[in-house]
Amino acid sequence: MLKQILAFFVAMLAFSASRAQQESEPSWLHENYTKTEVQIPMRDGTRLFTVVYAPKNAPGQHPILIERTPYSCAPYGEGLFPKMRASFAHYLRKGYIIVKQDVRGRWMSEGKFVDVRPYNPAPKKNETDESTDTYDTIDWLVKNVKGNNGNVGVSGISYPGFYSTMAALSHHPALKAVSPQAPVTDWFLGDDFHHNGAFMLSDAFAFYSGFGKPRPYPTTEGPTGYPYPTKDNYKFFLEAGTLPQIAQLMGDSIAFWKDLYGHPDLDAWWKARNVRPHLQKLRPAMLVVGGTFDAEDCFGAWATYKAIEKQNPGISNRIVMGPWYHGQWSTNDGTFLGNVKFGANTAEWYQENIEHPFFDHYLLGSPEKAIPEATVFFTGENQWLHFDQWPAAGITEKAMYLQPGGGLSFSKPASGKESSRYTSDPSKPVPYVPEIHHTRTISYMTDDQRFAARRPDVLVFQTGVLTEDMTLAGPVVAELLASISTTDADFVVKVIDVFPDDFSYGGPDAPTAHGRYVSATYPMGGYQMLVRGEVMRGKFRESFEKPVPFVPGKVTPVKFTLPDVAHTFQKGHRLMIQVQSSWFPLVDRNPQTFTDIYKAGPEAFVPSDIQIWHSAANASRILLPVLSK
Repeated sequence: MLKQILAFFVAMLAFSASRAQQESEPSWLHENYTKTEVQIPMRDGTRLFTVVYAPKNAPGQHPILIERTPYSCAPYGEGLFPKMRASFAHYLRKGYIIVKQDVRGRWMSEGKFVDVRPYNPAPKKNETDESTDTYDTIDWLVKNVKGNNGNVGVSGISYPGFYSTMAALSHHPALKAVSPQAPVTDWFLGDDFHHNGAFMLSDAFAFYSGFGKPRPYPTTEGPTGYPYPTKDNYKFFLEAGTLPQIAQLMGDSIAFWKDLYGHPDLDAWWKARNVRPHLQKLRPAMLVVGGTFDAEDCFGAWATYKAIEKQNPGISNRIVMGPWYHGQWSTNDGTFLGNVKFGANTAEWYQENIEHPFFDHYLLGSPEKAIPEATVFFTGENQWLHFDQWPAAGITEKAMYLQPGGGLSFSKPASGKESSRYTSDPSKPVPYVPEIHHTRTISYMTDDQRFAARRPDVLVFQTGVLTEDMTLAGPVVAELLASISTTDADFVVKVIDVFPDDFSYGGPDAPTAHGRYVSATYPMGGYQMLVRGEVMRGKFRESFEKPVPFVPGKVTPVKFTLPDVAHTFQKGHRLMIQVQSSWFPLVDRNPQTFTDIYKAGPEAFVPSDIQIWHSAANASRILLPVLSK
């Protein structure tokens, strides 16, 4: 009987996935929806290209769900229909009016595009920003699209997540619900292109070599990317050389690339592109979504939620964080990432239990479902946990000290060798993954770190075998005491779950939409799962606005915060910390000479002897947010 019940549920899940797949297909959309392309005028006269998908045979009034994007409303032409992402099948089934819009200056919209266009809190009559463009779009839609019920929602992932955040600042009365998902939030401190001031080279080059190309007039033709001469990512960037040499490869036409180089520190230009201080007096219900293993915008989801929560007491503001790569929550499959399995389809669970009920309640008037303030998936134990706040109540910050001989414990070191040493050589930087690949992998944030642990320029500290579970729920803070032989260096800290030597998932290989597999034969025994890693550019240790050099040989504190962690280190596992000074080509190479790295020539790149101290007088430590259950 049990087998029959299980078979029934498996069949129902397969049917549900099949139905969602069918309703996302262009043929289903063509049969059940009409497509209208319009140019919506903004207050300054600029017209934005907008596509409206309205249900054909669904009586009654329908809500409007908008996505504003710089990535195109394709396919263009009223007879051509797209494949919608899996999570949209529900909205199509419910008869939502789906709207997509090319933002100002992109694709078929008029005007000039500005990357992460700064918010204008007090626009004059014809002044515009992304919030006013959203307001004007909503106003036109509710007045001109037949059959709408006057309720509007906005959602988007990544850059469209930024436009969703800006939509919440439009203050249009019809806007009832907004979901910024993996939203671009701060491109200097934590999102795509910088982490703590360190330049995320691989992502920035891959993105802007195509996206950043100028578009002088509206077009349906997208830009071409860079013609890489090799599929070996590490080899390409190492041979490309310094950032000035890489700028020559990029060419002279990409304005934002020159802006990146022109603002090496956290100045007014970057601060104007940080929307967090403006997230005040919000009216719509907010649902912030992100992935704890999102390589592009993990920081953005946590930071956006916290800014809204702090500055808008009393509004409906919720956060969901799952174990996902960038946008995985909108797909059909959230069962695993890389070699790590999650025990269930986390993407489907999120869609059915959080996102769809959220929009249905605020836009359709469906009965409200109790959605917790914070819904977070904890890897390790593979469970969704629910909280009344985030960071969660019941967190205790516990200091774990680096020990002589590679140990790691809650006790301060008393004796033994006072420091551990390695040489960081910019000509042989530590790779962020072991395999040869073209562009940055989607799974590196859960990858096995054994390859790095075996390098002489990576320090390894680990606990003994844990005798009970330990759950981390919140930001991790690294407090290193370091001395270096040069005037600058990067510091990468990685928090790692070391699996037991006899650990194995077993079972058949699991295919992914990206052509990769979770292999039942991968040696998971002793697996060193990256739980969280982050880089700190050393010269910014005191101030991101005013960098300062190191004094060679002087013991110097380097303190920085890693994005929030949601993970349980289970009994029988170990907790490991790795420390290194390069992470290539994920992060550009620090020449280890105090200089403007965007202008540094080859002569600035020198090896640095780095000591991490773990003595009673100079005790490096990692502050862990331990959750009491």
